[in-house]
Amino acid sequence: MERQITAKLLNWKTSRMRKPLIVRGARQTGKSYSITEFGNKYFEGTTHVINFEKRIDWHSIFDQNLDAARIISELEINSGKRIVVGKDLLFFDEIQECPNAIASLRYFYEQMPDLHVVAAGSLLEFALGNIPFPVGRVQLMDMYPMTFSEFLLASGNEPAAQLIQKAPKELSPTIHNMLAGELKKYFFVGGMPECVKTYVGNQSLNEVFKIQADLMATFRQDFLKYSPRVDTDCLNSILASIPQRIGQQIKYASLAEGFSNPTIKKAFDLLETARLFRKVRTASPAGLPLGASASDKKFKAVMLDVGLMGSLIGISRLTEYQKTNLLSIFQGAMAEQFVGQEILASTGSNLYYWAREAKNSNAETDYLIEKQDQILPIEVKSGKSGSLKSLHLLLETYPNVKEAYVFSDANFGQLQAQKISFIPIYYAAAAVNSM
Repeated sequence: MERQITAKLLNWKTSRMRKPLIVRGARQTGKSYSITEFGNKYFEGTTHVINFEKRIDWHSIFDQNLDAARIISELEINSGKRIVVGKDLLFFDEIQECPNAIASLRYFYEQMPDLHVVAAGSLLEFALGNIPFPVGRVQLMDMYPMTFSEFLLASGNEPAAQLIQKAPKELSPTIHNMLAGELKKYFFVGGMPECVKTYVGNQSLNEVFKIQADLMATFRQDFLKYSPRVDTDCLNSILASIPQRIGQQIKYASLAEGFSNPTIKKAFDLLETARLFRKVRTASPAGLPLGASASDKKFKAVMLDVGLMGSLIGISRLTEYQKTNLLSIFQGAMAEQFVGQEILASTGSNLYYWAREAKNSNAETDYLIEKQDQILPIEVKSGKSGSLKSLHLLLETYPNVKEAYVFSDANFGQLQAQKISFIPIYYAAAAVNSM
């Protein structure tokens, strides 16, 4: 399945400022497959895959010292293959299993800068321990689940995939309805590659749901790696609670009953580090950067994947699937999750939201992002007639904010006098990239 990360990998390959690359991401997002396919397609020579989860016996190569030339020599002898600088790709997979290999990337950068080295792994921060991360000597790239356009491409609808990557515009009712129907499928299938592949192959949501349950069991199995740091029961409670609160402000005490706030916060931070969800903090639209005004006390969350969110939410998904209004599915939480997930994958930037700091006030916008030195408020609402009091209040209060987006199930439209664009929700990624 073609992934958008391939273009980023090509830019890395040809960059004069290239450094060893670490591709980070949650488990099962397709890192190994995409990098191996990239190497096989775009390198003249061989793609050497060193999987540290499988080759535990090779960890000792990195124990003696971190001299790059010696490491390459031993890898060549053990594999029986030459590693040719400038022609081959050296791929360290599951690198978190060998922390010294992570540290060695610094010396590949300093001693063998012309060798293309890429590493991939999950839970990297947990693996390092006392080993220093090679800051400034490596390049980092994040990988996310498949986006909606990637889902369309995998489904064989390349024209639709290309269409929703262009600047938003009004589409014919037939195309609009078709895209809305495909998006509903994506809401429930999600973007985990195995789920997409299974659905494309047999069109069975029940089979997809089984895979999602297996994936969540795998993630929970990883909790054993966190157990010295935090209670696994607390981790499980938080993972079960977050999907119920998508789109809502979160209080630590509500996430895990019977645990103290410091314990819950520590567990929450660990799960965010594992990339199972992202914290979305409140910030002021008064100026940039948004992070300067962001609060750690008021926050929401966005899950790793909209399909996995549905698998955890505890309501009959097949019943919800019968709904025709995308914004009514799981009371709008799935739509807000989708928009947040698409923005994160397409921009790689942080997400924020605005909540009015006044007593007895519940004015709030779903998201705030910064893009090209502008602040963009985002709302996810059903149709063009939904209440936008909070958005209007924000625009009136902060004249530096020049425009706002409302993602909905309706077709494209604009209220230029009010600085608001109504954009079909399937355009979420393209809209923020076309500013």
